[in-house]
Amino acid sequence: MKPAQILLAGVFAAALASTAQAQTTLNVATAGDQNMVDYINDYLGPLFEKQNPGTKVRALGTGPGDAGSQKIFERLDAQAKSNAPAWDVDVAVVHEKITGKLVTDKLLANYRSGIQTANLATRDSSKAALGTPVDGYVMPMFHSQTAIAYNPDIVKNPPSTYDELVDWAKKNPKQFGYNGIKGGMSGVSFVMGWMYAYGPDAKKLQNGPFDAELTKSKAWNDAMANLKEFNKNVTFTPGNAGTLDMLNRGEIAMGPVWVDMFYSWKAEGRLNPSMKLKLVGPGMPGQPMYYVVPAKAAQSDLAKKFVALATSPEVQAEGIVKRFSWYPGIDAKHVQAKLDGATWQKLFTDVTPDDLATKGKSFPVGPYFDAILESYERQTATN
Repeated sequence: MKPAQILLAGVFAAALASTAQAQTTLNVATAGDQNMVDYINDYLGPLFEKQNPGTKVRALGTGPGDAGSQKIFERLDAQAKSNAPAWDVDVAVVHEKITGKLVTDKLLANYRSGIQTANLATRDSSKAALGTPVDGYVMPMFHSQTAIAYNPDIVKNPPSTYDELVDWAKKNPKQFGYNGIKGGMSGVSFVMGWMYAYGPDAKKLQNGPFDAELTKSKAWNDAMANLKEFNKNVTFTPGNAGTLDMLNRGEIAMGPVWVDMFYSWKAEGRLNPSMKLKLVGPGMPGQPMYYVVPAKAAQSDLAKKFVALATSPEVQAEGIVKRFSWYPGIDAKHVQAKLDGATWQKLFTDVTPDDLATKGKSFPVGPYFDAILESYERQTATN
């Protein structure tokens, strides 16, 4: 067993011991920042406990980013290899990147058809994770999405497509800013969207299978050459926060951002309240976080009830949209009736549910993702 697995096993054991007196404990392991743990311990867990007397929900954070999801994978993989009859994770919240491997390694239950909210999520991300079929094994907790933020005092008619954006940047040099592929995923998302707009076979980039010849094609190289030319007209920012900061200071008029971060900055008074968003066509990537149930969860029936509650319109409205300004995991149309007009208008006026359905893309499958980043470094040589 790896040192990380040993450490995580100890943490899980401590969590189990601390709730030994409870009638039934539902163990929820979540990747992500501390706010993910707080969300379960402070809001979702108590709500579930109220509806299910005698049950204690215990959340365990495994850390931010893909590394946090990797720890969950390692924990489940270790228990599978030890032939443990029941595993000590009942529900896990994981990133998109690891989910395909969890499914192909048979570490997850195909549980979705057994919950009441199964048909409320219809986006492609509920069926495939970076090209790997995951239909039945996941329910999206929420979707994070990138879009173009802009200052409407300067940009009266914001670009609606990448073509229009290229033209705008030529006419307004250095007023579009992004972080390239360094310092945050908002810039990476912009580059991936560029390849969907101008590279070869956007569907294949998103769904696979990987074909190395595609990365050598004329369409691929032309897209990178045109991006290099485009970059001559942009201002490079230091990262996700840097783009928002430069936008707020008036150093740029437009740039790609994470939508939830955009609204958080607005709520904290760190961003001019007049700033707006535009999701340009043909689209830009975002990514979900998934609720999954391990194949041998000790409390599999309770786990399904927990995910059903977590993905109900009421909880998605209050917990996901109002508390975090995330886009719901289920289709937005099911959430609208549960939100007050002001909250709905804040989150869905600039980027509508139809925009999300038609222009909210997934990131490319792993080999294409890596190839695009490598090509950017090698062929654009501006940032």
